[in-house]
Amino acid sequence: MTGALFSLTFLLAAPFWALMILLPGWSWTRRIIASPLIVLPIVLIYALLVIPAFGEVLPAVANPALGGIRELLGTADGAAAAWAHMLAFDLFAGRWAWLDARERGMPHLILAPILVLTILLGPLGLGAYLAARTLTGSPARDEQVLR
Repeated sequence: MTGALFSLTFLLAAPFWALMILLPGWSWTRRIIASPLIVLPIVLIYALLVIPAFGEVLPAVANPALGGIRELLGTADGAAAAWAHMLAFDLFAGRWAWLDARERGMPHLILAPILVLTILLGPLGLGAYLAARTLTGSPARDEQVLR
């Protein structure tokens, strides 16, 4: 079951990434991506993996030590849970960046590779988006109204 959940996790996230990267101007993309609930199926997979092992997970994360985390992630269940954890947060961060970039009028040619980076290496993609956001200097439309 763990292997199936591991595989299902990316399959559940991929359509949302495809919408943001390949179909940013489609009217349904905005409607779909506007909902933070797009991450919920991945969160449910995470829960299916973590809740049965809660007695092992809680001590490891409540008092984290490298050895304990390594031991937790060194199992198939632990690796699958970590994957779901990463994909849920990466998708949520990518969703936020996509919405924020649209609000600021950031060109999609700048955003698209950043979203790909976010899929592959989440925190680096988020950092790249924050840098691009600062460098492009495009304020959000509501900020423009205030000026």
